[in-house]
Amino acid sequence: MARQPVVRHNDWGSLVPATLGAWEPTLGVTVVVPTFNYQHTLPYVLAGLAAQSYPAHLLEVLVVDDQSSPVQELPEVRPDNTRLIRVEEGWGRANACHLGALAAEGDVLHWYDADMLAYREEVEAHARWHHLVDYAVPGGDKHFVDPAGLLGLDPAVVRDRVAAGEAADLFPGQDHEPHQWVEDYWARTDDLRTAGPRAQRFHIGMTGSVTKALYFDSDGFDRSLRLGEDMHLGHSLAQAGGVFVVDREARSWHLGRSQVLRRAEQVNRYNDPYLADLVPTMRPKRNKRGRTYQVPYLEAVVTAGPADETIRVVDALLDGDVPDLRVTIVGPWGSVHEDRVQPVEDPVLETRLVHRSFVHEPRVRLVVALVGPSDAEFVLTLPDVTLAPLRGVLPALLDDLERTHHGARLLSYDSGAVARLERTSALARVARVADSGDDHEVLLEESFGTKTYAATAVGWVPVGEREVERFTLPARPPMDTEKSEQRMVKALRKADAISAPGAEGPPSEGGESVDLTSEADDGDQGKRGLFGRRR
Repeated sequence: MARQPVVRHNDWGSLVPATLGAWEPTLGVTVVVPTFNYQHTLPYVLAGLAAQSYPAHLLEVLVVDDQSSPVQELPEVRPDNTRLIRVEEGWGRANACHLGALAAEGDVLHWYDADMLAYREEVEAHARWHHLVDYAVPGGDKHFVDPAGLLGLDPAVVRDRVAAGEAADLFPGQDHEPHQWVEDYWARTDDLRTAGPRAQRFHIGMTGSVTKALYFDSDGFDRSLRLGEDMHLGHSLAQAGGVFVVDREARSWHLGRSQVLRRAEQVNRYNDPYLADLVPTMRPKRNKRGRTYQVPYLEAVVTAGPADETIRVVDALLDGDVPDLRVTIVGPWGSVHEDRVQPVEDPVLETRLVHRSFVHEPRVRLVVALVGPSDAEFVLTLPDVTLAPLRGVLPALLDDLERTHHGARLLSYDSGAVARLERTSALARVARVADSGDDHEVLLEESFGTKTYAATAVGWVPVGEREVERFTLPARPPMDTEKSEQRMVKALRKADAISAPGAEGPPSEGGESVDLTSEADDGDQGKRGLFGRRR
């Protein structure tokens, strides 16, 4: 079997799909239709699916009834191979879609909401991408319409008109409202071709599809989500190597306005804390400082070495300007024991010191071995504990990767060792397209791009030179209250915590205003610049 085509970044334009009606499909497609009290529109959804150009023997439809009341029954007009399954545990669209995925017999999972009406070639248009690569995530073109005129028609009539290619004429004289915020982003990014890693944020699940292989290689739907599940799924599919396609020939009508359009402000208010916690690419929803999240933006992996150096390296990572991270230290933590031993002569003293230093730090996890890929957006893997980054280094390197959409930055040490800062989705894409004899480094460069820097040229310093500031509390008699207040005001002014911009600052202890422009940054940043040069 030939290796799959390689798509660079999200430029799906390099793929050439089959012409509709002029090819021979071979993959089975399961259309998963979650429904909750959509008895009025579901007959028309199934009527449209019964008129599809995709071969009937390759098409399965699963209607997943999410505990509708009255209980959903299958209408008479439906595709030949249609099954109804009922949700017995949990609730919500994400839960229903995942149950459909588990029950599906097809090679392709095609999500389709119970208020959508497909054009004749909708399923075929999606399926042709999955015959090219197993990591395509196509999305369809849709417009919102008032369904009132449709609901008076016999579903059999709708089926026949869709089969005759007349779906576009079912709503004459009506305004056809586009999915405007999605269309605007598609327009700015050449239908997501230039969107790079941000393409995942515009995964709209009401009419989307994915191979079963890619879905189950990803984290899939988060079944605890009640809204925003399609955006989270987009992130999961990207992390598994997906490329997001816009197919203008996969057309549908949305029967009524979506909840997001009707109640956008309320929906966004509900979604924000969930998506901020779970989707690192939605960085504008995350605080720049002071917070950590369930799924980190960056994971740093350190193999434990000598205790002093390991502690310094991990402290340097935690002290940096990327608080949204997790540090994973790999070591033999099971050897740390409570047996009687002379403490300073303990055979596992080095391991014990590292263990005790970080066992209660919430941003650090101690593991014996790495299991599976990281869930973070980026992974920094250090080869040893000889070099440590200055505070502003990691944001600069990450911004470099974000601007270029590249897959990795390699940081070469003088010893010949290499630290790797890699995009998780890029590693997954390479793993999907690689054959047994392929060079993964070559594929990473081809599919995403890489660049190598000398570590010491971009702010990495010998670990012994990286100082992490500690508190000072000298023993002294109590200070006069007014003098202490003056010092507090000076500190607040320095931190820009008081006084409006342009306002005259509070006096210093000597009666003169405080000049902040000459103040050096705290800690080692005052001694050494970002790229290792002394100031």
